Amino acid sequence: MDEDPAGDDFFSRMALDLHSGSGGGSEQAVEHVAEYARAAVVCDGAGIMRSHARGLLATAAATSPSVAEAHHLQLVHGEGPCIDAVTDVGSGTYVSGDVRADARYPAWGPAVADLGFTSVLSVALRTHERGYGSLNLYAAGRDAFTRADLEVAHVFARHASVAIASAHEQEGLQTAVDARKLVGQAQGILMERFDLDADQAFAFLRRHSQDHNIKLHAVAEWVVANRRTHRTPPSDVGTGAG
Repeated sequence: MDEDPAGDDFFSRMALDLHSGSGGGSEQAVEHVAEYARAAVVCDGAGIMRSHARGLLATAAATSPSVAEAHHLQLVHGEGPCIDAVTDVGSGTYVSGDVRADARYPAWGPAVADLGFTSVLSVALRTHERGYGSLNLYAAGRDAFTRADLEVAHVFARHASVAIASAHEQEGLQTAVDARKLVGQAQGILMERFDLDADQAFAFLRRHSQDHNIKLHAVAEWVVANRRTHRTPPSDVGTGAG
């Protein structure tokens, strides 16, 4: 990366790389995000925390073990700028120039300072539709992040959010396609085994799904996996039993 980290060429190359890399899934996308972030805003470490179902947060990418530990310590103590950025419905931006002395983070601040980080900048990763987590930058020096760094981080976060959203959408579409294929295979097995037509086979799968409150693809997966038997799916399909 020879371009000026704040220049248009850098962001153009970053956008192209993130777009082309999104085909590898959201995991690869966030790894690219973290690496580019460290170059875009010159700092000592960068990472991504991703938000999952029921508000759960987890480290999705980190440029060093220290960054991963800094993230983990926020989950341990229940406080920190990464968490604030994710949960904030406003600007989603949090900066600390001296984490050890920051009254907002009395437990996390001293702990992360012991890792060698003094300054932190966290920006929410989100589109108009949903949030995906936070981009987090760490530096050893005090008051390391300037207003210019903040503006660059915001531009970068917008690019990164789109890349992650694109990868997430592709994964969702692929999951839907795989589920449809699985249901189709299960239908074929039931049609052959019980002399049913396609509608009757699908009705069997759907009825078992509804009667036992089991996802349709879980029922189909059991039928395919047990196609050599003549048993019907047990009521606990999808729970790890049966």
